[in-house]
Amino acid sequence: MASQSEKPQSVYEFTVKDTKGNDVDLSIYKGKVLLIVNVASQCGLTNSNYTELSKLYEKYKDQGLEILAFPCNQFGGQEPGDNEQIVQFACTRFKAEFPIFDKVDVNGQNAAPLYKFLKSSKGGFLGDSIKWNFSKFLVDKEGNVVDRFAPTTSPLSIEKKIKKLLGIS
Repeated sequence: MASQSEKPQSVYEFTVKDTKGNDVDLSIYKGKVLLIVNVASQCGLTNSNYTELSKLYEKYKDQGLEILAFPCNQFGGQEPGDNEQIVQFACTRFKAEFPIFDKVDVNGQNAAPLYKFLKSSKGGFLGDSIKWNFSKFLVDKEGNVVDRFAPTTSPLSIEKKIKKLLGIS
């Protein structure tokens, strides 16, 4: 973990918690293209996003894409469940096979360090803060945040950018 004085240079320098509370060192994803998304189960954007994220993952997981889902209850209380309920919902209803992590805050004083880094790397349309569920950050194989997408951006609409980062024409 980077010390407070050193600004992290890549997402690989972070450790996050999985839904069981275990530490996951994001360096295990070195060399992969990452799509990092704050998810919610009860949002108007849930069906389309989970459906399309699952399609993207199915299509590109063997070619180096990893989707990292971080449940967040900061927007309209739309992720009220505990980790077990969240995983059950995503995996049962949407056949989500990508990793789902511990519920986090993405804004405010208690924002997860990973999200502070993502936001400082790629500010949004209205500044740094995350505006709603399903904000997406695209990360290249070196762990650099290369793009940020609004909650309403369809995951399938960024497929070209993902393919380019994966080196697929």
